[in-house]
Amino acid sequence: MKPSREATPRSTALTKLKTTTVYDLYWRFAVERQDVYFRRLEGEAPPWTGDAILQQFKFTNAYRAADRVSQYLIRNVIYRKDYPDSAKEVVFRILLFKLFNKISTWQLLEDQVGPLHWQSFDFEAYDAVLSKAAKKGSKLYSAAYIIPPVSLSSSGIKHHGHLRLIEMILRGDFVPRLQQTQSLQEVFALLKSFPSLGDFLAFQLAIDLNYATVINHDEAEFVVAGPGARDGLAKTFVGVEDVDPVDLIRLMMDRQEAEFARLGLNFKTLWGRRLQLIDCQNLFCEISKYTRVSHPEIQGLSGRTRIKQIFRSEAQPVQPWFPPKWGLNDRIPSYPAAQGSRDLLGGAK
Repeated sequence: MKPSREATPRSTALTKLKTTTVYDLYWRFAVERQDVYFRRLEGEAPPWTGDAILQQFKFTNAYRAADRVSQYLIRNVIYRKDYPDSAKEVVFRILLFKLFNKISTWQLLEDQVGPLHWQSFDFEAYDAVLSKAAKKGSKLYSAAYIIPPVSLSSSGIKHHGHLRLIEMILRGDFVPRLQQTQSLQEVFALLKSFPSLGDFLAFQLAIDLNYATVINHDEAEFVVAGPGARDGLAKTFVGVEDVDPVDLIRLMMDRQEAEFARLGLNFKTLWGRRLQLIDCQNLFCEISKYTRVSHPEIQGLSGRTRIKQIFRSEAQPVQPWFPPKWGLNDRIPSYPAAQGSRDLLGGAK
């Protein structure tokens, strides 16, 4: 296990910030949510937890890369053996998948268009499939977070703008510039230069691109606090208005082992990989939601009072598989209970 970083004057000052009861709850939530992840993989019967809130509502995994959509992206979009692995093709697939962020939309395009290659990209063909599905009432976009429209199409149709955005990015010099970046922060800045890619979405895309071999930056070096994370921070710490949220997220990453030990908690890491900045950021989003029910008296920034997404356990867990450069896959046992409708590491089935 990688040790936490040495304390600096800045981090020491941050630890003196007054916390609420949500601070300890943050760590307990991370442990229980991770335990649920492993219990499902191991084939235990539901509900996998005695926590009534976790039983009723949907929460992401403690590790972003372990979430169902991220797993699909990594296994079935990025590291497809039956798809070309050139940088431009990989970037195309990531953008195409993530600008909708919905597995069924990717599968629809693949089923109706055929292999999804930048080299053969045809706006009209892709549009015909998506427009037909939209007219039938199909949801093309994930509800996980807001993907804003982009004004690159006179039609005003949302998916038109995103298909044109992909064209804009790939027809320029984005890919060689991406490959020359020295950090996630540079990737983030590069993505932000394109229409509609604000702080939150540019950061999410930077993390997704970094799953591939096109770039290889450290997830522990850069983070952007999204609206949900800022709400969670406001519930966790007192008087954070003048504190950089990035400093607080980094504090959580740096102190994770010490805090789990202080609370007597056994946190199961991702086969030796500690929580990274993106994971700690996401956990603040999740604790923001969780406390709407567990601690409604603690106010954040959003004013939201309920959790919209209800947990449904129809989908079977998928055998975990992560970017090979992380060095985790050889450590992961085979879980008989984990399966998926498609396992495309060896091609479509």
